[in-house]
Amino acid sequence: MTPSVPAVLAEIGGLALRNAMPDVPPADRASSLGLSAALLGMAAEVWDGTAARLVEENRAVRALLARAGEVGLDFTELAAGDDADLRISSLQAANDTLRATLIVLQTAAESKSSALNADIWTELVASTERRKMAASPV
Repeated sequence: MTPSVPAVLAEIGGLALRNAMPDVPPADRASSLGLSAALLGMAAEVWDGTAARLVEENRAVRALLARAGEVGLDFTELAAGDDADLRISSLQAANDTLRATLIVLQTAAESKSSALNADIWTELVASTERRKMAASPV
């Protein structure tokens, strides 16, 4: 699980408060400030693209769920959904539901439809690529 941007910002706020105390050793203060700066940079990068990434992923997963009939399942209602509410919390909740349902679809597709199974794995790889950060080593 990745921490959410609000959780990271709250932690950085706590670090700032602790480091404002006069008895903090300079080396500890410098270390905390360096970590805070790095976390703020990552939070900014993640925050900027989160809504776009979630909408793109939700659309891709809905397209896969629309093909559930290929393996005898019906996820028509989920597949027909949309992302009209662009709040990150709403997009993430939809993403969580869609991904949980995708697991059910993938389990069925694994034994019944090699084409659908391959397309699901292609999307999972693409989803991982979307989540990479500029500082990612690979």
